[in-house]
Amino acid sequence: MAKATSKTNRGIVRYKSYMFRDKDPTIDQVRTLVADANGGRLTKEALKLVPENGGPTVSCLKAWFYGDVKRPKNETLEAAGRALGYKREWVKMNGKG
Repeated sequence: MAKATSKTNRGIVRYKSYMFRDKDPTIDQVRTLVADANGGRLTKEALKLVPENGGPTVSCLKAWFYGDVKRPKNETLEAAGRALGYKREWVKMNGKG
């Protein structure tokens, strides 16, 4: 029997305006926020600050920073940043649009 194909399944979507080879750059931004919350050092204590304030778990953060996670979900990134007292904003890129 032939396998049915779905018209909504587009496979991997790649955008020309947002390309990275290894990990999403926002992972590095969150790593910097976590380290800055601990005087510039990324320690176990710094990682524990995030879930204590309502953000993702320490194991989630470790998977971002040291594991195979390449594209974390937006809501989890937002929760981590907000747990550290930050919010994201959209700003105009230089020379674009």
